[in-house]
Amino acid sequence: MIIYNVTASIDPDIEQDWVKWMQEHHIPDVMATGYFQTSRLCRVIGGDEMGVTYAVQYECESLAILQQYETKAAPALRKDYQEKYAGKYVVFRTLLEVL
Repeated sequence: MIIYNVTASIDPDIEQDWVKWMQEHHIPDVMATGYFQTSRLCRVIGGDEMGVTYAVQYECESLAILQQYETKAAPALRKDYQEKYAGKYVVFRTLLEVL
């Protein structure tokens, strides 16, 4: 099992809108691609120097499935995200393997 973790530090001015949009649009759109089995949105406790930080975790069965997502679905989903919140966030992605 692979966890695709997307950590985003966002401008506090957009926090409520961002959380709502993530819960109602972005995360459901990612899940609708069919590449992931589960997802969860988490707020990072502490470390708010760069804004408010959240982590979104998506679980899939293998790196091969994640690579398919990255190639086929991620570019369009990221474009929507970038257009909506340009200049209001910093994001980084990590991969975790469940042992």
